[in-house]
Amino acid sequence: MPKTIQVHYQVEENSEAIGLTAADWIASSVEAAVGARGTARIAISGGSTPKRAFELLADPAHNFCKRIDWGRLLLFFVDERCVSPESPDSNYRLAKETFLSKAPLPEGNVIRIEGELAPEEAAARYESAMRNRFRLEGAELPRFDLIVLGMGSNGHTASLFPHSAALHETMRLAVATQVEDKNPWRVTLTWPVINHADKIFFLIQDASKAEVLKEVLLGPYQPERLPSQLIRPESGELGLLLDRAAASKLPPPAADGRGLLEVGR
Repeated sequence: MPKTIQVHYQVEENSEAIGLTAADWIASSVEAAVGARGTARIAISGGSTPKRAFELLADPAHNFCKRIDWGRLLLFFVDERCVSPESPDSNYRLAKETFLSKAPLPEGNVIRIEGELAPEEAAARYESAMRNRFRLEGAELPRFDLIVLGMGSNGHTASLFPHSAALHETMRLAVATQVEDKNPWRVTLTWPVINHADKIFFLIQDASKAEVLKEVLLGPYQPERLPSQLIRPESGELGLLLDRAAASKLPPPAADGRGLLEVGR
């Protein structure tokens, strides 16, 4: 992993502003990837924070929808609960209701994690799907054009939870992991896969995340306790899109809402 990374953070006033900026960042990444390689491959997270961005991307009244060449976009998922795709706890269901059912994205371009299967089988099938779509050989890692992450108030990201076995997996692309939750089994991308992406950004809102975000960025390196510290992109750059509450314990941004931290270990 790089010794230091540049963390670029942008602070917005409210959820609508965060949604607009996130939608712009996603659309820009898709445009750049399609322009450079003919295809864009992105992985998205679940949760409520990215919901507004998804809605804006799919809304034909906004320019974001027109900017994306939907036939050239391949959409993957960062993680998934081991539930049916119809479950209200499914990340896929959230994406489908807010985004996929409205955007002109071909169904075959959505590569979901089959959470209805046994956890190990779901992880193996998702890894196989990535190997096929990225045409990987041997120990090659998929290089996503963009990965969008969230962070929990316990410092987890994706389904990489504190003190879980998944934190030590460096060979697999996706693994099944057991967590303390009403849906205890999940499937997640591993952190080496995430770090290999061309671009990565976190979407983080709420005062409950402020202290842990400060610890993740400025505290001692303790990834067993704070798994988000494992996200150290090979590119050396990481983006954060924050509301004022989540950013309240970081150095104040400039007048334009932008800040920069150099994070080393």
